[in-house]
Amino acid sequence: MQHHRRQPELVEGSLPVFVFPTELLFYADDQASHKQVLTLYNPYEFALKFKVLCTAPNKYAVVDSAGAVKPQCCVDIVIRHRDVRACHYGVIDKFRLQVSEQSQRKALGRKEVIATLLPSTQEPRQHKQQPQQQQQEEEKRIKEHLAESIFFEQASFQQESRAASAGPSLLTVFLGLVCVAALMLPTLGELESRVPVYLHLSVNKKLVAAYVLGLVTMVVLRT
Repeated sequence: MQHHRRQPELVEGSLPVFVFPTELLFYADDQASHKQVLTLYNPYEFALKFKVLCTAPNKYAVVDSAGAVKPQCCVDIVIRHRDVRACHYGVIDKFRLQVSEQSQRKALGRKEVIATLLPSTQEPRQHKQQPQQQQQEEEKRIKEHLAESIFFEQASFQQESRAASAGPSLLTVFLGLVCVAALMLPTLGELESRVPVYLHLSVNKKLVAAYVLGLVTMVVLRT
């Protein structure tokens, strides 16, 4: 019986890669849009390895930037924009998804996805209203820019999460505990207390402790 050869024997870069969507739009005024999902499909009868590269890896956090997709399955790749600033508005970044067979190192296929940060959700409507010739010139400019793009390996967001999961610094925790202890001490002027008088705090000092504790709490919640 003649065996059918599998597609991994294709030359490097010739395997079609199926990714949706092919363009990511982040909006500065819509925090929900700062998290986007790319879906990589594997319609083949063999498993694929994938790797995510990016032209601006410091601006994005990628969950599972490398992994595998089982035959005839798909995988979601979460991408978060973590540097939403006005200086990045309209800048065209690009992600490249490279796939290969699990037993091979060479990239059998690749697909590139455009990523752009816009200041407002109203921006796409303005873009659609542009004349057709202007849109064609814009698309040509984008293609020329992407042709010159240099890709860098995208660090996995899970690794960053583990580093961040170490939590706030010891100094922050200690400062928070001091503020809590200060708020628990008697207020100056209270007579019925077993705590020595020199540990009684004035109302102003307790207000300062409460304010500092609030700042410490915000720092802890952001880490």
